[in-house]
Amino acid sequence: MFDRPRSGERALLVRIGLGAPPAAAELEEFEALAESAGAIPVGIVTGARQRPDPRFFVGSGKAEELKARAEADDAALILVDHPLSPSQERNLEKLTGRRVLDRNGLILDIFAQRARSHEGKLQVELAQLKHLQTRLVRGWTHLERQKGGIGLRGPGETQLETDRRLINNRIRTLNRRLERLAQQRDTGRQTRKEVPVPAAAIVGYTNAGKSTLFNALTGAGAYAADQLFATLDPTVRRLKLAHCPEIVLADTVGFVRDLPHELVAAFRSTLLEAREADLHLHVVDAADPERGERMRQVNEVLAGIGAAEVPQLEVFNKVDLIGEAPRLERDADGSVRRVWLSAATGAGLDLLREALAERFGARLVRSALRLEPRHGRARAELYRRAAVLAESPTDDGGWLVEVELAERDLEALCRREGIAHPVTAPCVPGGGFLQSPAAARSAP
Repeated sequence: MFDRPRSGERALLVRIGLGAPPAAAELEEFEALAESAGAIPVGIVTGARQRPDPRFFVGSGKAEELKARAEADDAALILVDHPLSPSQERNLEKLTGRRVLDRNGLILDIFAQRARSHEGKLQVELAQLKHLQTRLVRGWTHLERQKGGIGLRGPGETQLETDRRLINNRIRTLNRRLERLAQQRDTGRQTRKEVPVPAAAIVGYTNAGKSTLFNALTGAGAYAADQLFATLDPTVRRLKLAHCPEIVLADTVGFVRDLPHELVAAFRSTLLEAREADLHLHVVDAADPERGERMRQVNEVLAGIGAAEVPQLEVFNKVDLIGEAPRLERDADGSVRRVWLSAATGAGLDLLREALAERFGARLVRSALRLEPRHGRARAELYRRAAVLAESPTDDGGWLVEVELAERDLEALCRREGIAHPVTAPCVPGGGFLQSPAAARSAP
């Protein structure tokens, strides 16, 4: 086995174009992935093949070149920007005398470093164990035989079989824990559905500025940095819009080219935030020359999780880097299709808020309602919606309430419960009565 230092390893990067030479943008992204994992790139080896070599992936001649370059550059690690089979990894390690890590293993390592929440750590561990299942032979070749000799004969299970059994047991345990956490998330979603609050999810390629935009809109203080996969754990906040009901805004994990299937499967509950949303804010790095390809790759991942039908509002971020002015673009029907802004400087955020208010478009109105004692269910619903600004009791045991609610929702509630509105009597806050968050917002 090879020693596995945690970071700061000198790494030789390998990118082979299949059918054509590798593109410069792919090399830049792979180098950024290596640096995000803590590696120090000391060289890049490129080439082109019509199809992968079954033994080394890169071909025997290129494998010998890797060995020579690794020795010349004193590289302790070889990173290959392709998924490798266990045998290909093992053959390259045996030939070069260096540890070899493929693209999937590299992304898993980055996720392991960045996960902060309990759920995120469980999801990453599950993905790592599923990846490791097929690669046990790499680290345990010296234990494949059963032990022999007097006093050392076991029940017949090899060490490799023991490790596979332990890993399978751990995978089952993690799946059970994640299922419980997924049920808790589902409960939260069901609660939000009972009180119909529109939901928008921020999606996009990694390092497009999603968390910076999320913080600029909500003031959430989520971690944001100029690196790939800076944040993994989803964050949900309420966002107040002018003349429009509040919406729920979710910041989701970033996508990347060839995202490992193990991660997509492990993060399924996290990605549900994107699938269950009413609108996607598709954040695009406006300064990225490959932005069209990045958008296509994000849409592919969204289609893979069943979120392709969710409407999108494209948000072209980082306009300050290309000298563009913030602006709105509309389609032939007059609907906002694209917003150009800079989340870092704040330029254009007002345009995005305007576009969201237009998309979720219900007009807020304030009204006074006289609720009779039989309207207790309606009163409870108004509090659940955080719509009550003030309340005072009436002589007949009912309530006089001042509310702020979307006009169509207020009309529907009054029609369903048989409530007459508006009334002209003043509403005096009733001291000992409950007060909703809406009242706190409107307080001077």
